[in-house]
Amino acid sequence: MANFFKYKSAADLEAENARLGIDLRFSDDLTPLFQPLTIAGRTLGNRWCIHPMEGCDGELDGRPGELTHRRYVRFGAGGAKMIWGEACAVVEEGRANPRQIVLNEATKADFARMVADCRAAHRAANGDDSGLLFGLQLTHSGRYSYRRPVIATHDPLLVGRYKVTADTPLVTDDELKRLVDAYVVTAKLAVEVGFDFLDVKQCHRYLLNELLGARNRPGPYGGSFENRTRLAREVFQAVRAAVPANVILATRMNAFDSIPFNPPGEPVPHTLPLVNGWGMSETDPFTPDLTEPLRWVADMQTLGVTLVNLTMGNPYAQPHFGRPAEYPPPDGYESPEHPLIGVDRHFRAAEAVQRANPGLAVVGTGYSYLQEFLPQAAAANVRDGRVAIAGVGRATLSQPDWVRQLLDHGKLDRKRVCRTFSYCTAIMRAKDHPMGQFPTGCPPFDKEAYGEIWKDVQKLALKK
Repeated sequence: MANFFKYKSAADLEAENARLGIDLRFSDDLTPLFQPLTIAGRTLGNRWCIHPMEGCDGELDGRPGELTHRRYVRFGAGGAKMIWGEACAVVEEGRANPRQIVLNEATKADFARMVADCRAAHRAANGDDSGLLFGLQLTHSGRYSYRRPVIATHDPLLVGRYKVTADTPLVTDDELKRLVDAYVVTAKLAVEVGFDFLDVKQCHRYLLNELLGARNRPGPYGGSFENRTRLAREVFQAVRAAVPANVILATRMNAFDSIPFNPPGEPVPHTLPLVNGWGMSETDPFTPDLTEPLRWVADMQTLGVTLVNLTMGNPYAQPHFGRPAEYPPPDGYESPEHPLIGVDRHFRAAEAVQRANPGLAVVGTGYSYLQEFLPQAAAANVRDGRVAIAGVGRATLSQPDWVRQLLDHGKLDRKRVCRTFSYCTAIMRAKDHPMGQFPTGCPPFDKEAYGEIWKDVQKLALKK
């Protein structure tokens, strides 16, 4: 295992930053992170966001399970004012795993209880829930749907992965059109149960993200920029028309796709120009080209989108782009680059979108790898206008009260800082469970909930 993270201070990181020729910044003044922000007339109480992370712990019928409920209660108490709820499938056949949550009339009461209890926990720990925005991510998992892959385009670089063959049929135009109504139904229910914002998910190579880069798809949903953005555009228009004006319309979007990698960290063989891809040049799949993402962000604002959360990569095909880590997941590989270069790539992409859209609320990604120094990096980025909101993913599982730690102590609890060893992803990839999917969390720092689960996953690995 590579040992990249050897830094004892922000000064050590700044020295590494200079050595690598990247642009990471740090500030000990955390004040910018606790300033309010107005988004579409709503007030966000601070600049901290908890990213959407699937716990894979729903019930088979889509209801949030006990661990789902527990996680959002802990997030509510933790002090972050933006809680970006995890992926919720808009149709049964679009679930990524048999325990992905699904909001419908049968599960509505369970979602309402989860939202209410999250807010109650926030009030109990933080005095009131003013400035708290809790959203839900609406998704179709596309080629990563667990029942059968639903692919939007034939991508030769992904053939042979996740049950996709050269003969897997494309989802039809009529099937895509029908999805608009499914998004609207789920969106209206989400508003009924109390969510403040709705994310139409366009990232990580799930269906809508795949369509964005589907240059070789024939028909009205592929080829040109207008066609590739057509389905998401229709969803945004329909959802905006169907929900009250005070509900924030949002998206988590890939800024950059890149191409798959194979162990030991090498890009798959490929020919140029590439036939598909979003946020990248047809002739250079390793360098972001934000021309189309910037154009789409501008268009989305005309459709009513006021909150954009930027990410990149495909967690199934090249996890080092999306989640710079010290140790790879079991289906991954050693990072082919210093993870700080990956953090910098995230920060630069978010900055490019934020600078081009100064009135937009942009959420940045890539902070967890910085471990106990993530607050200083977030403070510098918000201070310098590189991003409006700092989003934290894996690090919230090990220390869900990290914002309260900063408020009460001015620093994180070092004993519970995520070291990006990919335990959470390792559990997520384990499928040999009576319900078809293990629930995922942080075994090292949340042994109460995940200690025994991790032992079961380890036993499975030994058997294999």
